[in-house]
Amino acid sequence: MRLVALLLVALAGCVSMEPAPRPLYRDPVLDGAADVSLVFNRGLKRWEMFYTNRRATLRLDDPKDVTWVHATPIGIATTDDGNRWRASGEAKFPAECTGATLWAPEIQDFDDVYHLWLTIVPGVHKSWTGERRIEHLTSTDLRNWTCAGKAELGSPKVIDASVIRAPQGGWRMWFKDEQAGSKLTVADSPDMKTWTVRGPVSPLPGEGPTVFQFAGKWWLVADLWKGLLVLRSDDAEHWQEQPTRLLAGIGEHPTDRAKGQHPGVTVVDGRAYLFYFTHQSGEPEAKADDRWHQRTVIQVAEMKLQDGWLTVDRNAPPPDLRSAFKAR
Repeated sequence: MRLVALLLVALAGCVSMEPAPRPLYRDPVLDGAADVSLVFNRGLKRWEMFYTNRRATLRLDDPKDVTWVHATPIGIATTDDGNRWRASGEAKFPAECTGATLWAPEIQDFDDVYHLWLTIVPGVHKSWTGERRIEHLTSTDLRNWTCAGKAELGSPKVIDASVIRAPQGGWRMWFKDEQAGSKLTVADSPDMKTWTVRGPVSPLPGEGPTVFQFAGKWWLVADLWKGLLVLRSDDAEHWQEQPTRLLAGIGEHPTDRAKGQHPGVTVVDGRAYLFYFTHQSGEPEAKADDRWHQRTVIQVAEMKLQDGWLTVDRNAPPPDLRSAFKAR
């Protein structure tokens, strides 16, 4: 019996861990991957990553011109083993409810229907101007989408939806209301068609909220542009703010030497994986190229619980994603 136990220990030691690469993903065409949302494609039996694809290689005469973050498509990346992601083209959406500038896809699989909330910016702008709205689309295969209606949220400048099935029934959405001081705002709906805005969830301005369940709690993580805000809740309605921010500093490793931004969290088998993007302003190429900072890449780290709050060590080897995100 002792010999069998020793053999089992020896075999376990032979299973090598393989950290995911750093960065996890870099768009090979526009080099501007950001704002990811992961979803399991039931038909193809593999994980897919939808992301805002900024036109980071576009060089403009005026360095303050932000045209390059407009006319942006939504990219798709796929994986077979979880660790290696490859570009798989651009998502196609109906013209009648979308437009040229697409930001921040939020995809959820509810009752075998994929629901997408997509930020639409009509037109292309040189500055951070123009209206923004959130459109709801549905699909059964993640490729063919049907318009399901604009989310009427009482403001002409709303972006970055995060949607859950509310514990009390119905649906709950968090979003950034730029007209209201960029506050993270919450709205409820009985049917994902009509929304009742309830007000801000935090007094702090921010963007890119993501809401999820982990370790028996509800969590909201959002981008404050100086680290990630963390809120904790028992019911997804009443929240406590974590005293510390995540990813507020600069990472030690190449491609991760900038603050972490616009989080996306996917929980698989009780483990919480944080996907975020970093600008490439801290890289050697930026010293010779004044537009290198436009480039962004996707990073991944595992979030863990310590003293009841979330922690993340971005300088540790990235997690091995093969067991959680491999094709099935």
